Amino acid sequence: MRVVWIRGVATVLAATLAAGACDQLLRRELPLPTAEEARAFYANASGVTDVELNGNVVEVRVRQPLDQLRRGGSLWARVGPYIYLFTPGTRDLFDEYPGVAAVRVITISPGGTEIARATLLRETMNDILWRRSLSLLSHALHEGTRRPSRLEDLVNWGESHTEYVYNPTFVPEKH
Repeated sequence: MRVVWIRGVATVLAATLAAGACDQLLRRELPLPTAEEARAFYANASGVTDVELNGNVVEVRVRQPLDQLRRGGSLWARVGPYIYLFTPGTRDLFDEYPGVAAVRVITISPGGTEIARATLLRETMNDILWRRSLSLLSHALHEGTRRPSRLEDLVNWGESHTEYVYNPTFVPEKH
Protein backbone atom coordinates (compact mmCIF):
# COMPACT_ATOMS: atom_id res chain seq x y z
CA MET A 1 0.00 0.00 0.00
CA ARG A 2 2.83 2.36 0.92
CA VAL A 3 4.56 1.82 -2.48
CA VAL A 4 1.35 2.64 -4.33
CA TRP A 5 0.98 5.81 -2.26
CA ILE A 6 4.59 6.88 -2.99
CA ARG A 7 4.10 6.23 -6.71
CA GLY A 8 0.90 8.28 -6.61
CA VAL A 9 2.64 11.17 -4.87
CA ALA A 10 5.55 10.94 -7.35
CA THR A 11 3.15 10.99 -10.29
CA VAL A 12 1.30 14.02 -8.92
CA LEU A 13 4.59 15.79 -8.21
CA ALA A 14 5.91 15.07 -11.72
CA ALA A 15 2.67 16.31 -13.30
CA THR A 16 2.78 19.47 -11.19
CA LEU A 17 6.38 20.20 -12.20
CA ALA A 18 5.59 19.55 -15.87
CA ALA A 19 2.56 21.85 -15.72
CA GLY A 20 4.70 24.54 -14.11
CA ALA A 21 7.29 24.24 -16.88
CA CYS A 22 4.58 24.48 -19.54
CA ASP A 23 3.13 27.51 -17.79
CA GLN A 24 6.57 29.18 -17.81
CA LEU A 25 6.92 28.48 -21.55
CA LEU A 26 3.50 29.94 -22.27
CA ARG A 27 4.22 33.05 -20.22
CA ARG A 28 7.59 33.68 -21.86
CA GLU A 29 7.47 36.93 -23.75
CA LEU A 30 8.07 36.72 -27.47
CA PRO A 31 10.61 39.25 -28.73
CA LEU A 32 9.43 42.65 -29.93
CA PRO A 33 11.53 45.19 -31.77
CA THR A 34 12.24 48.65 -30.48
CA ALA A 35 10.77 51.45 -32.58
CA GLU A 36 14.20 52.02 -34.09
CA GLU A 37 14.62 48.34 -34.95
CA ALA A 38 11.16 48.29 -36.57
CA ARG A 39 11.96 51.50 -38.47
CA ALA A 40 14.93 49.76 -40.09
CA PHE A 41 12.57 47.43 -41.96
CA TYR A 42 11.09 50.48 -43.74
CA ALA A 43 14.32 52.48 -44.14
CA ASN A 44 14.20 52.38 -47.96
CA ALA A 45 10.53 53.33 -48.24
CA SER A 46 9.94 56.93 -49.26
CA GLY A 47 7.32 58.88 -47.40
CA VAL A 48 7.62 57.01 -44.08
CA THR A 49 7.49 59.64 -41.36
CA ASP A 50 7.30 57.51 -38.23
CA VAL A 51 7.44 53.91 -37.05
CA GLU A 52 6.41 53.10 -33.50
CA LEU A 53 5.15 50.28 -31.34
CA ASN A 54 1.64 50.34 -29.95
CA GLY A 55 1.68 47.31 -27.66
CA ASN A 56 2.63 44.44 -29.94
CA VAL A 57 1.48 46.25 -33.10
CA VAL A 58 4.01 48.07 -35.28
CA GLU A 59 2.49 51.29 -36.67
CA VAL A 60 3.99 52.83 -39.77
CA ARG A 61 2.95 56.38 -40.71
CA VAL A 62 3.38 57.45 -44.30
CA ARG A 63 2.89 60.87 -45.85
CA GLN A 64 1.08 60.43 -49.15
CA PRO A 65 1.74 63.14 -51.74
CA LEU A 66 -1.24 65.39 -52.47
CA ASP A 67 -0.63 65.30 -56.24
CA GLN A 68 -1.03 61.51 -56.11
CA LEU A 69 -4.44 61.96 -54.54
CA ARG A 70 -5.41 64.69 -57.02
CA ARG A 71 -4.42 62.63 -60.05
CA GLY A 72 -5.51 59.20 -58.83
CA GLY A 73 -8.39 60.13 -56.58
CA SER A 74 -9.89 57.51 -54.33
CA LEU A 75 -7.96 54.66 -55.97
CA TRP A 76 -4.66 56.16 -54.82
CA ALA A 77 -6.13 56.90 -51.40
CA ARG A 78 -7.18 53.25 -51.08
CA VAL A 79 -3.94 51.72 -52.37
CA GLY A 80 -1.66 53.86 -50.17
CA PRO A 81 -1.46 51.59 -47.09
CA TYR A 82 -1.03 48.39 -49.11
CA ILE A 83 2.02 49.72 -50.95
CA TYR A 84 3.82 49.83 -47.60
CA LEU A 85 2.13 46.89 -45.92
CA PHE A 86 2.76 44.11 -48.46
CA THR A 87 6.52 44.57 -48.59
CA PRO A 88 9.49 42.32 -47.93
CA GLY A 89 10.15 44.58 -44.92
CA THR A 90 6.83 43.67 -43.29
CA ARG A 91 7.34 39.98 -44.01
CA ASP A 92 10.88 40.11 -42.58
CA LEU A 93 9.67 42.02 -39.51
CA PHE A 94 7.15 39.26 -38.77
CA ASP A 95 9.83 36.61 -39.32
CA GLU A 96 12.43 38.24 -37.09
CA TYR A 97 10.12 39.31 -34.26
CA PRO A 98 7.54 36.65 -33.35
CA GLY A 99 6.06 38.96 -30.70
CA VAL A 100 4.70 41.35 -33.36
CA ALA A 101 0.99 40.55 -33.68
CA ALA A 102 0.24 42.97 -36.52
CA VAL A 103 1.56 45.78 -38.67
CA ARG A 104 -0.65 48.81 -39.27
CA VAL A 105 0.08 51.34 -42.00
CA ILE A 106 -1.54 54.75 -41.70
CA THR A 107 -1.35 57.13 -44.63
CA ILE A 108 -1.65 60.84 -43.97
CA SER A 109 -1.97 63.90 -46.17
CA PRO A 110 0.72 66.60 -46.18
CA GLY A 111 -1.57 68.55 -43.81
CA GLY A 112 -1.63 65.65 -41.34
CA THR A 113 -5.14 64.34 -42.06
CA GLU A 114 -5.48 60.58 -41.96
CA ILE A 115 -6.33 59.20 -45.40
CA ALA A 116 -6.46 55.46 -44.74
CA ARG A 117 -5.25 52.72 -42.45
CA ALA A 118 -4.83 49.00 -42.92
CA THR A 119 -3.81 46.40 -40.35
CA LEU A 120 -2.26 43.09 -41.34
CA LEU A 121 -2.47 40.43 -38.65
CA ARG A 122 0.48 38.05 -38.36
CA GLU A 123 -1.57 34.87 -38.79
CA THR A 124 -3.19 36.09 -42.01
CA MET A 125 -0.21 35.37 -44.23
CA ASN A 126 1.68 32.20 -45.09
CA ASP A 127 4.53 31.78 -47.59
CA ILE A 128 2.22 31.35 -50.58
CA LEU A 129 0.14 34.42 -49.69
CA TRP A 130 3.32 36.46 -49.14
CA ARG A 131 4.59 35.50 -52.61
CA ARG A 132 1.27 36.58 -54.12
CA SER A 133 1.32 39.84 -52.13
CA LEU A 134 4.83 40.70 -53.27
CA SER A 135 3.93 39.92 -56.87
CA LEU A 136 0.85 42.17 -56.76
CA LEU A 137 2.90 44.93 -55.15
CA SER A 138 5.60 44.64 -57.82
CA HIS A 139 3.02 44.90 -60.62
CA ALA A 140 1.34 47.87 -58.94
CA LEU A 141 4.63 49.72 -58.48
CA HIS A 142 5.92 49.08 -62.00
CA GLU A 143 2.71 49.34 -64.02
CA GLY A 144 0.21 51.14 -61.79
CA THR A 145 0.46 54.53 -63.46
CA ARG A 146 -0.06 53.11 -66.95
CA ARG A 147 -2.45 50.36 -65.86
CA PRO A 148 -4.61 51.43 -62.90
CA SER A 149 -6.07 47.92 -62.85
CA ARG A 150 -2.78 46.83 -61.23
CA LEU A 151 -3.47 49.24 -58.36
CA GLU A 152 -7.04 47.94 -58.12
CA ASP A 153 -5.70 44.36 -57.90
CA LEU A 154 -3.52 45.35 -54.95
CA VAL A 155 -6.44 47.16 -53.28
CA ASN A 156 -8.72 44.15 -53.69
CA TRP A 157 -6.04 41.88 -52.25
CA GLY A 158 -5.46 44.26 -49.35
CA GLU A 159 -9.14 44.62 -48.56
CA SER A 160 -9.53 40.84 -48.46
CA HIS A 161 -6.50 40.27 -46.17
CA THR A 162 -6.49 43.24 -43.78
CA GLU A 163 -8.66 45.26 -41.45
CA TYR A 164 -8.94 48.66 -43.12
CA VAL A 165 -10.61 52.06 -42.76
CA TYR A 166 -10.75 54.86 -45.33
CA ASN A 167 -11.40 58.52 -44.62
CA PRO A 168 -14.69 59.33 -46.45
CA THR A 169 -13.27 62.71 -47.47
CA PHE A 170 -10.79 60.85 -49.70
CA VAL A 171 -12.74 57.66 -50.37
CA PRO A 172 -16.50 58.03 -50.72
CA GLU A 173 -18.51 55.26 -49.06
CA LYS A 174 -19.29 53.62 -52.40
CA HIS A 175 -15.91 52.86 -53.92
